[in-house]
Amino acid sequence: MQIKGLRWWVIALIALATIINYIDRQSLGVLWPEIAMDLYPDRTDDQRKEIYAMISVIFVFSYAFGQAIFGKIFDWVGTRIGFALSIGVWSLATAAHAVARGLLSFGIFRSILGIAEAGNWPGATKGNAEWFPTKERAFAQGLFNSGAAIGGIISIPLIAFLTIHFSWQVIFILVGLTGLLWLIPWLIIVKAPPKSHPWLTKEEQHYILSGQEIQDPEEDENVKQDEYNPTTGELLRHKESWGVIIASGMIDPIWWLFVFWIPIYLFEVYGMDVKTIGIYGWVPYVGAMLGAWFGGLLAQNRIKVGWSVDKTRKLVITLGCVIMLPSLLAMSSPGGPVTAVLLMAVILFGFQTAIGNVQTLPSDLFGKKTVGTLAGFAGMAAKLTAAGLTYLIPWLTMGGNYTPAFVIGAALAVIALASVWVLCPKIEPLKPN
Repeated sequence: MQIKGLRWWVIALIALATIINYIDRQSLGVLWPEIAMDLYPDRTDDQRKEIYAMISVIFVFSYAFGQAIFGKIFDWVGTRIGFALSIGVWSLATAAHAVARGLLSFGIFRSILGIAEAGNWPGATKGNAEWFPTKERAFAQGLFNSGAAIGGIISIPLIAFLTIHFSWQVIFILVGLTGLLWLIPWLIIVKAPPKSHPWLTKEEQHYILSGQEIQDPEEDENVKQDEYNPTTGELLRHKESWGVIIASGMIDPIWWLFVFWIPIYLFEVYGMDVKTIGIYGWVPYVGAMLGAWFGGLLAQNRIKVGWSVDKTRKLVITLGCVIMLPSLLAMSSPGGPVTAVLLMAVILFGFQTAIGNVQTLPSDLFGKKTVGTLAGFAGMAAKLTAAGLTYLIPWLTMGGNYTPAFVIGAALAVIALASVWVLCPKIEPLKPN
């Protein structure tokens, strides 16, 4: 049996895993007002926010640790088994939230969740590098990233709806089961990499593999690039590696600022309950979804018309950061809740426009055997900085004033942009020093 367009089935499954990933991680934030009233009825709003921030910091630190671990795991065991391990463990950890009774138990389950969920990103980057030619990678990464946005769109109203019929404990169990069901089609469809997959047509196999040999359309088509797969030490001696790591470390906290705090922000600033949060809280993720598609399609279009990978990546990353900046600053005084969530949508549109191209940089610079390692280091840096900002949020936003947090977000976007331009003078396959 052969399936036409098999690579699109693979990226669709990865995008679906990302949707499930975000439903899992968003559940705590959406349910927190209800959980906090149940477990901490005698605490103030600021004290409950501090507990939530600590649980979130534990998650992000674990996530950072998991990114480094799973970057190596995916390089060792491959995309198929790596994803099965990642989503299997995180689904069980999500279901275990049902028995959590305080900071310690939530911290343990969030830690396991964070380590396992981290595999989704280096795994997706590696899967993208394996299954797509260079000219389609940004679009494929955009499709994958749109899964995060769709997960955000779905999760907030879905969980708010489920609270009408189920307790928060049952909701965690139901969400955990969805990931285990995902394993069935994944293990059936993704039997092997493109070089040896029995269901891949010869035409698609040739299209994928030949498209990975030429990294820049300006190069002669008869010249094949020898992949450069350095050791970890050699990898970290390249300034371009640090450009990727710093860019990821600076831009990613902007995303987590909203992932963790949209429900809490709407609860604290506008007095919304869980059901009302379900009405408003999904809107920013529509912007994120559109940005993921836009950034990927724009990059693909520019490369198809003859732009170099270097020029394309820098254009799209710059555009995304420029879109974010004024909206982050405008969040200092957004007015009503409708304006606030629309501004958030613009911010996440800009973020997703940029991040898909930031995440493809490892595969633009190094060979497939190294992509997962660099993506893992970049992801670890991103989560460490996100953890730092998350830890500071209760202090920065005391009394419901979120202006300092949004100003910091704008500064991070500027630093991320500068790191790409300064440390990656030309985005192309690197060679040994």
